[in-house]
Amino acid sequence: MNVFEAIRNRRSIRAFEKKSVSEAQIRKLVDFARHAPSAGNIQPWEFVIVKDHSIKRELSVAALNQSFIEQAPVVIVVCANEVRSERGYGSRGKHLYCIQDTAAATENMLLAAYAMGLGACWVGAFREEMVRKAVNTPPYIRPIAIVPIGHPSKAPSLRGRRSIEEIVHRETL
Repeated sequence: MNVFEAIRNRRSIRAFEKKSVSEAQIRKLVDFARHAPSAGNIQPWEFVIVKDHSIKRELSVAALNQSFIEQAPVVIVVCANEVRSERGYGSRGKHLYCIQDTAAATENMLLAAYAMGLGACWVGAFREEMVRKAVNTPPYIRPIAIVPIGHPSKAPSLRGRRSIEEIVHRETL
């Protein structure tokens, strides 16, 4: 599979088969995530692998009761180490670069999951303090995304995209 196919055909998967995701697959997903670009190559990401049902349930509740999260065989909470980025770039590192960097890592993970025949969904709607508590992060580690992963039980259809003409602006907006 080439990268163009993965970018065009990847979908957010919210329904999973009751089939486990192997440790080798999880390791591979994290490996591809960590190859994302990051400001100054600081790599501020931290990945919390969650298989425990009670913690997945807490994450589901924290994510505004999105119950598909607890149904996934594995959930990866992608976090940003604000201190790592702040050391390199001050306030801009803490408040922006670490978020951009972990977002790039999350996208790599989603594309890798698709290429591996797995389904995943980027969940960004959640109560941050509840997620922090569920996965026991220190104050300087900020949860950025919850990514439930598993074998898809159904594939959503393609969704429309805004046209290039609608979104591209030349010289000024």
